[in-house]
Amino acid sequence: MSTAANSEPLAKRASTQHRSHLDALYESSIRSLPLIARGKVRDLYTVGESHVLMVTSDRLSAFDVVMTEPIPGKGKVLHEMSMFWFDRLSALVPNHLTDIDPESVVAPGERDQVKGRSVVAIRLKPLPVEAVARGYLIGSGWKDYQRDQAVCGVPLPAGLKQASKLPQSIFTPAAKAAVGEHDENITYQQVEQMIGAEWAASMRDITLKLYETAADFAASRGILIADTKFEFGLDHEGKMRLMDEVLTPDSSRYWPADRWQEGISPPSFDKQYLRDWLETISSWQKIAPAPSLPDDVIEQTAARYREALVRLRGH
Repeated sequence: MSTAANSEPLAKRASTQHRSHLDALYESSIRSLPLIARGKVRDLYTVGESHVLMVTSDRLSAFDVVMTEPIPGKGKVLHEMSMFWFDRLSALVPNHLTDIDPESVVAPGERDQVKGRSVVAIRLKPLPVEAVARGYLIGSGWKDYQRDQAVCGVPLPAGLKQASKLPQSIFTPAAKAAVGEHDENITYQQVEQMIGAEWAASMRDITLKLYETAADFAASRGILIADTKFEFGLDHEGKMRLMDEVLTPDSSRYWPADRWQEGISPPSFDKQYLRDWLETISSWQKIAPAPSLPDDVIEQTAARYREALVRLRGH
């Protein structure tokens, strides 16, 4: 989870947005708990010595830049989707969740800020690696393949196209970056150097098992999960746990199965719609501040997030 202790830029940029997006939570303002940091999407607060309150805001980042406008309802969709997947995948790996009600740890007047978008989690020591699994060739993986016929040092067959299904899912890690900076694709050997061979092997194996299990389920609901990233941390006993968010449209590429084909970037239920729109802004160099989002882009992005959740849950 990339975080930045100084929250002033977010607060300053959000100040004009509360008037036009009154139903959105761009930034939480919990005063009853100490603020740890604000990430691209989540605000973190200390709960005692061993727990943390994670509030999923309606902020949206693309190309590692936080957009100025919120996406109303996005935070609650992300929260519900993460909880859905944490539940389905709990038998495969321990996670950071607790049974503590988020509304019980904040002041009464702050409960609306956490309701339906927060968890109280075990405080972990994050491992400094984005654990990425890919089943299809898209995004930075497609760019790497065009250059090297490999992704993160993993060689691939010749003749693959954009959005091709890979012969088997692959582990393609990235080094975590601070807010506003870009994650960097790295090799498995670099992961071993960063966290040790034992943790690297565990992370790789668990990542691929989680991805393949989720991809199989999603396929039964008419969704292809092209790729996703997981984050892991160590608890006080040194046990590795799954943390942060899981298989949300912020951390994954969701494609409608009936509209996928090789050679094009398929339509998606994630923030790829926003990325594609941003790519049309030739004057923007993918650094903060982001261009202002039109209302229709905000609405279309929100609709895609909602549809992904509805399809997965079946209602």
